[in-house]
Amino acid sequence: MQVTILPESLKLKTDHEIQLYNYQRAQDIQKTKINLSKNTISFLRKGTKEVIGDDKTVKITNQHFVVMKSGNCLMSENVSESFKLYHSILLFFSNNELLSFLEKYKGYAKQRSEHKSFYIFEYDHFIESYVSSLEQISNFSDQMKGQILSNKFEELMLYLTGKHGFDFLNALVNTQDNKLAQLNAIIDNNKLNKLTLEELSFLANMSISTFKREFFKIYNTSPMKWFSEQRMNHAAFLLETNTKKPIELYEEIGYENLSNFIQAFKKKFGMTPKQFQMQN
Repeated sequence: MQVTILPESLKLKTDHEIQLYNYQRAQDIQKTKINLSKNTISFLRKGTKEVIGDDKTVKITNQHFVVMKSGNCLMSENVSESFKLYHSILLFFSNNELLSFLEKYKGYAKQRSEHKSFYIFEYDHFIESYVSSLEQISNFSDQMKGQILSNKFEELMLYLTGKHGFDFLNALVNTQDNKLAQLNAIIDNNKLNKLTLEELSFLANMSISTFKREFFKIYNTSPMKWFSEQRMNHAAFLLETNTKKPIELYEEIGYENLSNFIQAFKKKFGMTPKQFQMQN
């Protein structure tokens, strides 16, 4: 699967530390491999977005915007049913620009314990007005954009840190390289998602063979067996709590048809899903 590198693939005319792009599309995309070479804020205007990262999965509507740390992720975008359009204002900014802001306003923290790839914030009146101004700026010449975007970035950061503090910005510039913690987060976050080995290894920034080898070191089994076990246990929980019926479950936990799910469930628990649900 091809990897889309942002913002480079957008072919913006400038290579400034801060870049702006008015992004629109008329078709859905599903689980596209994205490499963010810069931190990115996606101000969603129309449609919905899902982003799968190394520590969690986020889903947002046009009532929210998401701040994303540079790195690998899987991204799905769905057009609005009303407008038949997906629309997002993308603001890209480098770690250098972020560190300059943290230095200027004394917000840098050397010790950072949390690791998060994404932060979701809700729109309010200020952000609505701010995004509208970005839409106007996106039509300016490249020469005009440079200094204006620098000032607009600082304006936004002052507003967000005033409301939410500096922790989320420090997490974005956290460069601690803890491969084991990252791998554990990816596995735990996606144990119920139907991701392929290729997609999982991409999130971990590893080859498939390296991912399988590192996985075995931690869990002493293959990824396929481990994920199948987790999804089957989840199915048993949903059946036990009468949350869902067997026919509503098989696709959710990765089976193509009900017959294969029943066979696999019976092999593990010694009874069919229906029998298991009636017994419990």
